[in-house]
Amino acid sequence: MKPNILQYKEVITINKEQTILIADDSEMNRSILADMLGDEYEIMEAENGVQAVAAIQKYGMELSLLLLDIVMPEMDGFGVLAVMNENRWIEDIPVIMITAETSSSYIERAYELGVSDFITRPFDALIVHHRVVNTILLYAKQKKLIGMVSEQIYEKEQNNNMMIDILSHIVEFRNGESGQHVRHVHILTELLLRCLVQKTEQYELSEHDISLISTASALHDIGKIAIDEKILNKPGRLTDEEFAVMKTHSRQGADMLKDVQMYQNELLVKYAYEICRWHHERYDGRGYPDGLKGDEIPISAQIVALADVYDALTSERVYKAAYSHETAVHMIIDGQCGSFNPQVLECLTDISDDIQDAMGRTTPEEENEREMYKIAREMMHHDELTVSDRTLQLLEREREKYNFFAMMSREIQFEYHVSPSMVTLTPWSAEQLGMEEVVMAPYENSKALAILKLEEWKQMARELRNTTPKDPIVQHDCKLYYQGEARWHRIIARAMWSGDEPPVYQGVIGKAVDIHDSRRLLDSLKQKASHDALTGLLNHASAKEQIIARMETRSDKNYALAIFDLDHFKSANDTYGHIFGDQVLKHMAKQLKQSIRGADIAARVGGDEFLIFLEYKMELEPIIKRIFDSLIGQYEDFIISISMGIAQTEDIGTDYEELFHSADQALYSVKRSGRGKYRFYQGSMNNMFSAISTIDGSEDASANKTKS
Repeated sequence: MKPNILQYKEVITINKEQTILIADDSEMNRSILADMLGDEYEIMEAENGVQAVAAIQKYGMELSLLLLDIVMPEMDGFGVLAVMNENRWIEDIPVIMITAETSSSYIERAYELGVSDFITRPFDALIVHHRVVNTILLYAKQKKLIGMVSEQIYEKEQNNNMMIDILSHIVEFRNGESGQHVRHVHILTELLLRCLVQKTEQYELSEHDISLISTASALHDIGKIAIDEKILNKPGRLTDEEFAVMKTHSRQGADMLKDVQMYQNELLVKYAYEICRWHHERYDGRGYPDGLKGDEIPISAQIVALADVYDALTSERVYKAAYSHETAVHMIIDGQCGSFNPQVLECLTDISDDIQDAMGRTTPEEENEREMYKIAREMMHHDELTVSDRTLQLLEREREKYNFFAMMSREIQFEYHVSPSMVTLTPWSAEQLGMEEVVMAPYENSKALAILKLEEWKQMARELRNTTPKDPIVQHDCKLYYQGEARWHRIIARAMWSGDEPPVYQGVIGKAVDIHDSRRLLDSLKQKASHDALTGLLNHASAKEQIIARMETRSDKNYALAIFDLDHFKSANDTYGHIFGDQVLKHMAKQLKQSIRGADIAARVGGDEFLIFLEYKMELEPIIKRIFDSLIGQYEDFIISISMGIAQTEDIGTDYEELFHSADQALYSVKRSGRGKYRFYQGSMNNMFSAISTIDGSEDASANKTKS
C-alpha cells in the first residue's frame, strides 16, 4: 500500500535545482518516469489528484513541472487542473498530461484548462526527456522575461518617485509644509480609492486608475509655486485680498498642466489637471475656483481634497500646531473642515485605524516594491493580453510617466546609443537645448558640438568606457552652451554594458543638472532638515549633533547646557489661539538669538521648550542671569515668564544624554518649586520626588559658582 495523503516518495540527488511532481495512480508509471528523469531532476510523487493539489499548495513555485495523469481516484487530472486555474497556479507551473487517451475531446478540454503538452503511454524515453526539457526551458525563459521587464519598470518607477520627491520638496519648501506632505497625500489617496472601489461600483476605477490618481496627487499644490512667498508663509490670518491671491493657486496649477501640450491626451495629465483645479471644491458647492457641486467634482479631486485636509490638520504649519489623528478625523466627519462626499467620508471612517500605520510603515522603497509587485501580478494575470502585448503596454505607460516627470523636473535627460551613434533627448530637454529629440552622430553634429565642446565629448567618452558593469556611474562637471549663455552643469551618466563575456559597451543614460540651481535647492533642503520650521532655530537632532562634536573636539573646555520653557504657555494658546501662540514662540526665538553669543548654540527642543549650549571661562552664573533676564518680558498682552535648568560638564561630564537629563531634572525642580526661576543641577535632584528646597535661583547659583 502507498503512504497516506501528503506523504511523498522523493528521489533526491545533489545539486538538483528543479523539481518535477509526478501525479499518477499507477506506481509502475511513476517509477518508469522517475527512472527516466531522476538523474537530472528532483522527483516528487503523488498517487491521486488530492495529493497532487496538496503538494502544489505546499511547495508552489518550487515545482518546475507537473506530469499529470487524467484518470486517478479521489480527484482526476481535470479536477487538479480546475483547482490550478481557480488559484492561478497554472500560470506559474507548466503541466504535461500523461495519458493513453487520444480522443480529441480529452485533448481539447486539457488544452482549454492550460496544459502545455501531452505524453502518451507507453513511454518513449527520448520523447519524454525532450518534452520535459523544452517545457521547463520555455517557462523559465518566460519567467526570466517577466522578471527583466519588472526590474526595468521598477527602476523607472523609482526614477518617477524620485522626480515626485524633488517636485514635492520644491513646492513644500516654499509652502513651509512638512517634507512628508505629498507622500502622506499619496498614501491616503490610494487607501481611500481602494476602499471606495470595494464600497461602490459607481466610479468604475481600475487598478490603473488608482495608480495614476495616486501618482498625480503629488502635483495637487504645484500652483503654489506662482504664489508670493510672503502670502504663502504668512503665519497670521490672511486678509481678504491675500486669500483671493492664495485661491488662484488651483487655477494656476491647472494652467501649468494645460500648457504641456504634448501630453494633453495622457490619462495621468488628465487626472493631474482635475486634481490641481478642483481639489478645493466642496461637495455642497461652496468651494473654489468654479463652485462645482456633488459629483460635478471629479472623484480624483474629491479624494485628494480629503487627503489634503487630513494631512494639513495632522501636520504642524506656520499658522497652527498639529492635531491628533483622532481629532482630525472627528473634525472632518463633523463637517468642521468643509463638505465632502458621504461615501468618501464613510471610507475615511473605515480606514481610520489603518492610516497612521500605513503612513508610518510605508517608506518610498516599500512603495516601489509594492508597485513592482502589482506590475508583475498584472503581467501574469491579465488574461486578454499576450505577454508581449502586456509588456509593450506597461512599458509605454512607464514611458509616458517618465517623459512627464522629466519635463516637470526641469533636468536635461538623455540616452546615447553606440550603434547606431545617436543621442535621444526627452521632449523638454530638446526644447531647452534647441535640438531635435533624436540627434544622429552627435560627434559630427554642429548643434551638438555648439552645446558641448568636442573635447568634453571625448573626455566623457573615455570616462564612460573606463567604467565596468559593476561600477558604471560617472560624474562630469562641464559647461553647456545654450540659450545664449554658458552654464555649469554636472552630468551624471550610467554606462550601459551587455551581458556578454566580455561585456560590450553599448551606450549611456544620464542627466545634466544645473549646478547652481541644484546646490541652491540642496542647501535649502539641508536648511529645512536641520532647522525648526517655525522659529528658524536648530532642531533638537541637529543641535545634539553639533554639541557632541564640539565637546569631542574641544574636551578641555567648560560647557553648560540650559533647558527652559515658557510658564503657562498653554494659556496663551487657550486664550488667544494657536496662531498667537506661534507668534510668541517666534518672538522668544528672536530674543534668544539676540541674547547669546555667536559661538553659542540655541535650539527649539519641541513645543515651548528651548535649549542653550555655551562655553564659559570665568563665572557661569552672571552669563545665565543675563540670558534669563533678557528672555522674560511681555509679548502684546501675554506676560512671558520662563523656568530654566542648567547642567555643567565639570559636574556631569561630556556625555550628552546625561548632560541633557541633568539639565532637565534641574528644570523640573524649578517647576515643582513655583516656576519663574533658574536653577543649577545638584546631585540631590536625582530623586525627583524628594522634598525640593525653595531657595531661589541666585542662591542656587551661589552654591554652584565656578571659576576658570
